[in-house]
Amino acid sequence: MPRRATKIVATLGPASSAPEMLEAMIRAGVNVVRLNFSHGKAQDHIDRANLVREAAQRAGREVAIMADLQGPKIRVGKFAEGKVMLEPGATFVLDASRAEPGDVHGVGLDYKELPRDVKAGDVLLLNDGLIVLAVDAVRGEQVHTTVRQGGELSNNKGINKQGGGLTAPALTAKDMEDIRTAMSLCADYVAVSFPKNATDMEMARQLCNVAGAEHRHKPGLIAKIERAEAIPRLEEILAASDGIMVARGDLAVEVGNATVPALQKRMIKLARAHDKVVITATQMMESMITHPVPTRAEVSDVANAVLDGTDAVMLSAETAAGKFPLETVQEMAKICEAAERAEHVELDADFMGQTFDRIDQTIAMGALFTAHHMGAKAIVALTESGSTALWMSRHRVHIPIYALTTKVSSQRRMALYRNVRPLLMDTATDRDTALAQAESHLKHRNIVSAGDVYAITCGEPMGAPGGTNMLKICRVD
Repeated sequence: MPRRATKIVATLGPASSAPEMLEAMIRAGVNVVRLNFSHGKAQDHIDRANLVREAAQRAGREVAIMADLQGPKIRVGKFAEGKVMLEPGATFVLDASRAEPGDVHGVGLDYKELPRDVKAGDVLLLNDGLIVLAVDAVRGEQVHTTVRQGGELSNNKGINKQGGGLTAPALTAKDMEDIRTAMSLCADYVAVSFPKNATDMEMARQLCNVAGAEHRHKPGLIAKIERAEAIPRLEEILAASDGIMVARGDLAVEVGNATVPALQKRMIKLARAHDKVVITATQMMESMITHPVPTRAEVSDVANAVLDGTDAVMLSAETAAGKFPLETVQEMAKICEAAERAEHVELDADFMGQTFDRIDQTIAMGALFTAHHMGAKAIVALTESGSTALWMSRHRVHIPIYALTTKVSSQRRMALYRNVRPLLMDTATDRDTALAQAESHLKHRNIVSAGDVYAITCGEPMGAPGGTNMLKICRVD
């Protein structure tokens, strides 16, 4: 089992859908597979989820599935020739009422609300900010603009407004349908695109819980931070979510590229402080879509996210459509491991001035502190929901955390937690028997051997959620 703490999220696509390739990627270090609901039909996602579960079983690993919702389509329509070349200084009309294909003078809109969301003086960024349009006037359904930065504009390219402010709801009718599909395949996480506030996340949770009820399934919810409006509301969004994704693409277009690195650091820090998970995403190994090795800048980017404390780093087109999906995962795993070796552990400083009002949280922190100072080989949490393992994973400690659970759903969800290795174990209801079973489980997997010290936490009575109230330090006979 790899000793890497940072988890890898890989997006499934044509390049990675063959069973052999998927299995090889899981063996190379993929912990979470992302299904991108912007592409494909419901049955495609169900088939791919089955592929993931089968490949994970063959590889002997537990892998989480994340369903990534498309969110609102804030895009231009189609062009008669498929694309146009916009020259700087030219006028260009975005027309919500236009039905015919676009040309060099203007184009229709998928997003019909645009004329109500913008005014003269606003700046629109198209195709990930490569094309810049200045709004001159809004007349009825038409937004009249002047091309400030030109280039090629093709069908259905995205539109952002500089500084944010587009009113599109985070959840569309398609997303609601996709949530039903995601729940039918028991996706462990659902990623919500473009949430503006906590209400968007609360609505998504309600929809997931209703759709998941018949499957007795509740997913973890990830808020993708990609709108300028989400930044001042980060804390309320975090409170309503199980984690966040630093979605650097759309976010950079709205707030400016230069602002993103500091925001990334702030988001990772905030998520950890609130006991939530965080995924860093977008263009991490972009050059590996076409090249077998990453650039030095990409290596630094991945390593910096690891040093900032991200739970996971994410691959998008690199594994979905790239030429080197397996090599990309292998390279990313190597970078994460090297960065982790250089990490500085400051557990004592972490706990200075900290107070805990929950017994289970206090036990989790006590286990970390004791194991760190005793040089323990492992920290073990017998956990039903996974919350003890989550709390432990919020602090840097160079000791692997093994979470033993009886629930497959908890095991899969914990696949995203930094430095947590979730294992499935049928535990007895009797405490002493359960502790003996846990040790034999660790010995069987060569995690501990004679003479090793490990810390173990559990709850009495056994199996009660939120009941972790015991810490034991053991030496293996």
